Amino acid sequence: EVQLQASGGGLVQAGGSLRLSCTASEFNIGDYVIGWFRQAPGKDYEGLSCITSDGSALYIDSVKGRFTISRDNAKSTVYLQMSNLKPEDTAVYSCAALRGLWMPGGYYYKSLSPAEYSYWGQGTQVTVSS
Repeated sequence: EVQLQASGGGLVQAGGSLRLSCTASEFNIGDYVIGWFRQAPGKDYEGLSCITSDGSALYIDSVKGRFTISRDNAKSTVYLQMSNLKPEDTAVYSCAALRGLWMPGGYYYKSLSPAEYSYWGQGTQVTVSS
């Protein structure tokens, strides 16, 4: 059974930083694209960033330059380093796995659409105070 666990959330002041971790178990993380998502109260899930097994990353515009995704396949862990946090970043952050798909153009398929991800872990709360 594929299992993912997000951790590292907490309360931070605006302008501060946090590093989230997504740890996988019971499957080979190297076979999957791992994505980070968040859900603020009353809002839909929002895809923030994803990273393929070969380290290629994708970000939404609102976090570019502030968030950095990375992975350590040997530790079965994907990280999301968040800097210059803003109150509007307050949400529950979750990670999810999408089976890796090698495209004819010679790259892994990437997506920030929550609907395309098969496996989800429990989220971690991030609260940014002003």
